[in-house]
Amino acid sequence: MIQALIFDCDGTLVDSMFAHYSSWHKALLSQDISLNEQHFYRHSGTPSSRVIPMLAAEQGKALDFQEALAQKEQHFLESIDLLRPIPHVVDIAQSHRGKLKMAVASGGTRNLVHQQLMQIQVMDWFETVVTCEDTEYHKPDPHVFLEAASRLQVKPEHCRVYEDGEPGIEAARRAGMECIDIRKM
Repeated sequence: MIQALIFDCDGTLVDSMFAHYSSWHKALLSQDISLNEQHFYRHSGTPSSRVIPMLAAEQGKALDFQEALAQKEQHFLESIDLLRPIPHVVDIAQSHRGKLKMAVASGGTRNLVHQQLMQIQVMDWFETVVTCEDTEYHKPDPHVFLEAASRLQVKPEHCRVYEDGEPGIEAARRAGMECIDIRKM
């Protein structure tokens, strides 16, 4: 019996993946690092602190990650007003609001996740928001979802996850949670 819903943020609740890609693309240009859009999306749900250094290393490039991250976040926040909710997923959250416990579990940074949830006006719908700063291990590891379940005080097998990326789907599976791939809805 499902007692809690756990939603990914980027690409699940918020139509933000192109904004993230575009912001990283601009930030990495200053360090002469190219970013392939499909390669970037393949790692959806994995924190940028793992993905971006890996991509730089694949190109044999030195990377000042903190500088790139600061530029990326600036570019992203400059365009945050363009972000929109993903209607069919937000509708699910709205229909269960006040009926089931709900959380957001994201590989994103706390600041950007909170900004996005506020932009689409759903921040107060969730009892907790777990981000990459809250766990040592990240998707496809199950820790972000297990932390969300722990905070909600619900056993993992009683949680349903909504996800859009392969690492997140794998993380939900490893956590022993039911998972809905929103790309197939």
